[in-house]
Formats: sequence, C-alpha cells, structure tokens
Amino acid sequence: MAAKLKPKLQYVPCISADNIPEVGRATSGVAGGLAICIANDGGKLWALGDKCPPINQPLSFGRVVDGCIADPVLGTKFNLKTGQVAEGDWCTSPIGKIVGGLFESGGVPTYACKANKNVVEVQVDVNYKANYESDYWSGLLDAQGKSNGKYY
Repeated sequence: MAAKLKPKLQYVPCISADNIPEVGRATSGVAGGLAICIANDGGKLWALGDKCPPINQPLSFGRVVDGCIADPVLGTKFNLKTGQVAEGDWCTSPIGKIVGGLFESGGVPTYACKANKNVVEVQVDVNYKANYESDYWSGLLDAQGKSNGKYY
C-alpha cells in the first residue's frame, strides 16, 4: 500500500461556461478525477457528487426544483446545499420503493463552486483520487499481472 497524501483543497476546472445548464437542469463534469454534478437552481450553481445512492446512477440527469435535485430513476430528492436526502423523499418512484428498501438512506457530497467567465471551478481535494487508488494500485502491470515483476 502506498503512503497517503495530505488532503489538499483546491479550485479546479469542471465544465466550460458554455456548458452551464439551464435553470432547473443539471450537467456532469469532472474535477480532480471526481464525477461532479453541476445544478442550476434559479441561476445559482451548486456542485454535488454525481453518483446517486444507492445504485450510483448519474445525479446530473435529475431535475432541479426548490433547492433540491431529484434522482430521475429512484425518485430520491437531495438538498443542493447539504447533499442530504430531503425529508421523506428517499426512493419514492415505483422502482425506488422496491430498491430503496434494501439500502439505508444516504446523501451525496457537496462542493463549493464558482463560475468564471470561461469555466466553472469546483473546490475538491486534489489528492482524493490518488489516496483512494493507493489502496488498490501500485503501478503498471507486467506480463504476469504483477506490478513488481514477480511471479504469482
């Protein structure tokens, strides 16, 4: 296992200003290796994790209404400010009622974001992906499938 890097919060580009979603809509982007959902609620932009619990479909396909974004498949509504499930809105669609009962309710991460004239930037831990992968990856694999060149 590789040594962990210290968390380092930094604003990084996520989407171009041309891709800012219309009011009531969302779009996806990548910032620091993380899948990000950019939502537009009345002209204010919000950044959340783009993996919707419990089955990780894109949150960016959802509709934005009254400070929440709704998962288009399972019906869960997430608060744009906190990322938490809106009261009583965990897996409300017909399929959501079946799937949602198998899992505990859970929110999505939120991130600070700001729009410049050319790009929307999101504040993320730029070391997060490397730290996550350090538990799994130790380098390129050789012909035997081991990164250190030894045989199985």
